[in-house]
Amino acid sequence: MKSKNNLKELSYYGLLLRSYLKESHPDKADDFQYIKSRSDIAAETYSNAIKDGYSHDRAAEMASQSLYSGLLFSKFDTIRNILWEEFSYIPENEVDQKVLALLPLCEEVFAGYNLHDEFAYSSEYDQLYTELVGLIDIWEDENEL
Repeated sequence: MKSKNNLKELSYYGLLLRSYLKESHPDKADDFQYIKSRSDIAAETYSNAIKDGYSHDRAAEMASQSLYSGLLFSKFDTIRNILWEEFSYIPENEVDQKVLALLPLCEEVFAGYNLHDEFAYSSEYDQLYTELVGLIDIWEDENEL
């Protein structure tokens, strides 16, 4: 019941962030203090931008930037995309569960990179992708993914 009460207390930005986290960072989706803190910052950013004379659209854009900063690259999404693209025989309804099982295994590979919001568009992303495919392929052979 506590979770439902926390959901009722979330602001517009909190609900947006929680929805995004559930999809791309499920390990953070139930951290209501984290969500509240970030959503408060986004709301304050919006308010300050309006006070400074920015349009509502620009203020909303600035608030979104503060809300999602540091969260745009997702390890979960990266592994999920690899499973969809390279291991397409895995039933779609099992992919997210497989991703959760693979995340700890892949952590050492991720640690070798400086991950940031724009990482998926960097030249290093292809190398990370290739390393993860190899690791998952080996794991699959040993564990019958």
